[in-house]
Amino acid sequence: MQPNYVLDQAEWDKLISDTAYYFDDLTLKRGFQYFKQNRVETFSISEPRKMRALVEGREAYHVYISLDQFSRSYCDCPVDGPCKHMAAVLMHYAHAQGRSVALLANAKATANRPKAASPDPADKGNRSALLKKLSGLIPEATVAQWHEYMQLLAAPLDHTVRNPQYTSRALSTIDEAKTGLSPAADRLFRLHTRLFILEKLLQPVLPGAASAALGYSLGYYTAIALSELRTDIFSLLQQPLPLETEPGEWPRVLDTVSHLRQAMLEETRDRSRDQPHLSACYDLLWRHWIVPSADGNALFSEELETLQQTEIGLKAAHSRQALLLAKGRMYFLLGDDQAAWEQLRQASERPGVHPDELLSFFVPLSQAGHWSRLTAWLAEIGPLLTSRLYNLSDYARYWMDAVRQLPESEPLMWDTLSGMLPLSSEIYEELLLQYGKWREWMDYQLASGKIPADFRVTDLQPLEKNAPELLLPFYHQAVERFVLEKNRHSYKSAVKLIKRLAKLYKKLKRDDRWEEFMDAFTSRNSRLRALQEELRKGKLIP
Repeated sequence: MQPNYVLDQAEWDKLISDTAYYFDDLTLKRGFQYFKQNRVETFSISEPRKMRALVEGREAYHVYISLDQFSRSYCDCPVDGPCKHMAAVLMHYAHAQGRSVALLANAKATANRPKAASPDPADKGNRSALLKKLSGLIPEATVAQWHEYMQLLAAPLDHTVRNPQYTSRALSTIDEAKTGLSPAADRLFRLHTRLFILEKLLQPVLPGAASAALGYSLGYYTAIALSELRTDIFSLLQQPLPLETEPGEWPRVLDTVSHLRQAMLEETRDRSRDQPHLSACYDLLWRHWIVPSADGNALFSEELETLQQTEIGLKAAHSRQALLLAKGRMYFLLGDDQAAWEQLRQASERPGVHPDELLSFFVPLSQAGHWSRLTAWLAEIGPLLTSRLYNLSDYARYWMDAVRQLPESEPLMWDTLSGMLPLSSEIYEELLLQYGKWREWMDYQLASGKIPADFRVTDLQPLEKNAPELLLPFYHQAVERFVLEKNRHSYKSAVKLIKRLAKLYKKLKRDDRWEEFMDAFTSRNSRLRALQEELRKGKLIP
């Protein structure tokens, strides 16, 4: 192959297909990182369609790739089979050919996409006519019609990889047709544009019930696009919707509720992240757009009745957890906390819900300053958060805010956190120290079998300053454990702790007790010569 050889479309499609067949997704992502880091140091290509390269890894690896006989390609790295070095070379080649490296890096998804139709010279004119027609229809259209129009506008992008570039192009394409909307209608249309694309990103590789049963994982670039779009949607929903000045938009708002209700029930979550997307949008829609403008509880009661009717005909592919959460939200808005808690307890049963969905109930209570109700919710929801590993720092922050406002609720906080052990251990220990519960903190360490070596010196400084006497049994117990191990290393560790004991006894002005301990300790262990040697090295005995 000559250096100026140009890869045609058929060869490019075959390269994507071969890459998807021979490489796993993780290897492609690692190869992409190598490509971005310019680790392909030398590259040459010759007839017939064979390339050689030197790729920098832990050392320099030689790569040989035959595009016509891919199975004969190899790299001299330790990996047996297609590796990240080979993937990086292919991406280097694609870049040199002016082709999309991202498509190759996402080949597993790209290979399964339908190919774009051949361009029609009349397409440009047809698109202009479509834009003109839809621009006139959008201002008076329903939400369902908006989504139909969005599908028509974004159809040319259906063959492209679902990545941040797809999101940007789809938003731009749909926005071309948006004209003549009032402020509230414009905000609703922007929301639905993003929901339309979000649902496109969430579509699994396997269609329908099969994907719901098997679960699925999003591609790397799709996950990035999803995260960025999710942030955009959440930001949009937290801006006020001017329904007071535009009450005529209420029908579209209620249609939005219906759309999100159905979409969240059909959502198949990415099993690698299990993040709530459409359910979270449903929650924010109610909290930020509907509740501030709602006149009484009628809308909440109507939605609850709709959800209960939906539950009767719930299909196997639908999310029971999403439905229970939605019912819990309506009971919450109606002030029926007991009924809300019952829904959330059921939703938290296997496979459970993401903890963020449970914590979302604390936000409006904290913002409104409903501290007594917040403490009741914290006590009820806390045990549900221990069904999976989760950083409970946000949960702890809500407790601290509530106790600051209602000091009498502190005993309930300790009872709740202790009942959540051992998964709450990290925040339980942290709060014990913050609240000066020195004895309780030490009792927990002793009961847990912890030793001083499990902590940094700075971790124990608060106790040395405020309650040094509590460290005495902690250090004594650890010294005896080290001695029982009867090896040189454990004896050295014991001596280090004894030195810390000496400082503590001196600080407590208990020199007589220190001398009694040392006399008894050296006498009891006088036959352990190695220990005696370490005590002398530490200048603890003559």
